[in-house]
Amino acid sequence: MNQQHLADGLHKQELAATRTSPIEVSGLNLSFKDRHVLKDLDLCIPQGAVVGVVGANGAGKTSLMRCLLGLTLPQSGQIRLLGENPQTLSHSARARLGYVAQTPELVDWMRVGHYLDYIAAFYPVWRSARVEAWRRAWDLDIDQKISVLSLGQKQKLALLQALGHAPELLLLDEPVASLDPLMRRDFMRSLFDDGQLRTVLISSHLLSDLERIITHLVLMKNGRIVLAEEWDVITEYVQRVQLTRRLPEAPGLLAQHVCSEGLSAVIDTRLFDLSLLPSDAHRAPMNLDTLFVELVS
Repeated sequence: MNQQHLADGLHKQELAATRTSPIEVSGLNLSFKDRHVLKDLDLCIPQGAVVGVVGANGAGKTSLMRCLLGLTLPQSGQIRLLGENPQTLSHSARARLGYVAQTPELVDWMRVGHYLDYIAAFYPVWRSARVEAWRRAWDLDIDQKISVLSLGQKQKLALLQALGHAPELLLLDEPVASLDPLMRRDFMRSLFDDGQLRTVLISSHLLSDLERIITHLVLMKNGRIVLAEEWDVITEYVQRVQLTRRLPEAPGLLAQHVCSEGLSAVIDTRLFDLSLLPSDAHRAPMNLDTLFVELVS
């Protein structure tokens, strides 16, 4: 099943914006030497959405994040981040944006408390009391030198840096990969416990964590977006089918392959003609882990 058919089966590679879109991408292409990293990406993120970006290693997730932030310049295509070109973001737009990289980028010679004071000085708004409450809950010592922190502790500090100025838009690239399950749960809760409406784009391999919080899903494979849809729509209409014989090519057939149980297919029941299913076919909804395996494999 080709990737373009997967995208077509869910009504193009985009999320329909219901209000002003903090992220808009059109025709994005990125190549490194002879490798095409991002291929004709179109994406429109609605305000207030919590979007999980998933895919295998090398699918293009981090490259997409870096292009959105203006850290990597694509060969072609247009990006609007908070209504602006990410290459020339204004100070006011930067103050509305938070970012956590896959590998925390901190100032190692500073101490935790001094570093947070240093970062706070860059923003017109800094929630000192909130940051202090998170710091204590996350067990970060203000007198500890950043250079001696563990990777998990550095991720906690990077999260404080990203959340402290109450951003409207958060871009998070594997932000909790080094955290234990309890800390991951506390962080996920911290994204929403202040009552602020914010848009979150989060890339992670921890699919069970994502499934609890996302409103939308973007699934990438080989530099393309093969599925982009509201999560509630996916759980209602996209199903896994166990089969004893192959299905014919038809609209709404998203994937089909041999598995341990015999044959497996993924269909969008809004588009697929259910009369084409054999009488012994077994249909079932999927969680995010199963969906990932079925479409990425």
